[in-house]
Amino acid sequence: MKKIELEEFKTQLTAMKRSLEANIAGLKGELELVTTDEGINDMEDLASLERESMHDNTLLVQQQHELSEVLHALSKIDKGTYGICEESGDVIPLERLRAMPHARHCVKDAKKLGL
Repeated sequence: MKKIELEEFKTQLTAMKRSLEANIAGLKGELELVTTDEGINDMEDLASLERESMHDNTLLVQQQHELSEVLHALSKIDKGTYGICEESGDVIPLERLRAMPHARHCVKDAKKLGL
């Protein structure tokens, strides 16, 4: 992979990292508000808050997982192993990395692993 392409991916992954960190902080803030709001007596409001809380929790888990994958990809850039399939050792095509910069596997292995 060319140095300019590697820098392109590093810039993109760093921006994704910042965005995910902001999203995670926002979701945690929303969840804190829901858990500290004790003044709700209406059952409909309480049910609505519980649904919203479940939704926020699901989003939080997804965002944390994606952040973990982005951090892993950034560490691979630092180690010089970015763009190499972790299953087969094959080169991951640039098109796949452009679509999913934190991809760990080439398409063939991702399908084989059910990802």
